[in-house]
Amino acid sequence: MPFLTLNRLERKRLSVFLSSLLLAIFAWLFFALSNRYLYTINVKINYTDPPVHKAYHPLHDDTLTLSIEGSGWQLLFSRVRLHPTVLNISLKSLENKNYIALSSQITDLNRQLEAGQEVVNANPDTLFFDFSSQILKKVPVKLLYQLSFKELYGISGPIRILPDSIIISGAAKDLKNIKFWPSEVLTFTDVSSSFSTKVALKDPGNTMEIMTKHVKAEFPVDEFTEKVVEVPIKLINNKSNEVLFMPEKVKVTMLTALKNYAAIEKDSFKANINFDGWLKYKYTQLPVSFSKLPAYTKIIKVEPQVVDFVVEQQ
Repeated sequence: MPFLTLNRLERKRLSVFLSSLLLAIFAWLFFALSNRYLYTINVKINYTDPPVHKAYHPLHDDTLTLSIEGSGWQLLFSRVRLHPTVLNISLKSLENKNYIALSSQITDLNRQLEAGQEVVNANPDTLFFDFSSQILKKVPVKLLYQLSFKELYGISGPIRILPDSIIISGAAKDLKNIKFWPSEVLTFTDVSSSFSTKVALKDPGNTMEIMTKHVKAEFPVDEFTEKVVEVPIKLINNKSNEVLFMPEKVKVTMLTALKNYAAIEKDSFKANINFDGWLKYKYTQLPVSFSKLPAYTKIIKVEPQVVDFVVEQQ
């Protein structure tokens, strides 16, 4: 297929034409986007100035649809925005009524928008609330954390949270099923020593309030080393039989913190074999289990894991 060939003059004319076309398109876009348009946006609600002695429940979603008058540029950017705009709505008027008329807050809403944008109306235009008496409840703090340690290091004792409980306020039905209050997730890597840090608590949202925003968390961290302990085995659930079992001790290999090394001994464990395994199932060997283990240790190996036994005839 032959290619279209242009002489020098024709190429120049084509270049001028395309440049003029592009300039015209950009000029048209500029003037079009400079005009004002009516469009809608969805916004998230953040309530401010809550009533002091009443717990409230919004009877609607936490989003509004606003009709906005703004420039074409603002219309364009509103369509490519990844996250919805958050607008504050004051609840001062809930002290003497159970609804908020957004028409009374148009001026405040306009202040929170970009210059040149104006709210024409809102859907819904009235926000209704349900009220109940506000109560207080004390709940423990639940610390959420993700820690990674350098090799042979780990948590060597109980983690302290100060304070370990907080007061929350809200409606009785909201607080009924709350058993604890979580923190934000605390994340550290390559930990190799004890440390303390301030941790933020989860945001309670609009319908509840927490009296404490942060807690202090103290993490005991130590280097771990290997230790071997011989633990006597106890036969359980044996009522009247004479039972001989071998061996009578089990060797436990574990990792324990250096500071706890000397304190861990045979009495830190309770090793058992359950005679029900023979009475009910006629097992010829009984597995070793533990009803007591020292805290903040990691069991590496148990020898043996099963025990031979002989039941003497009566």
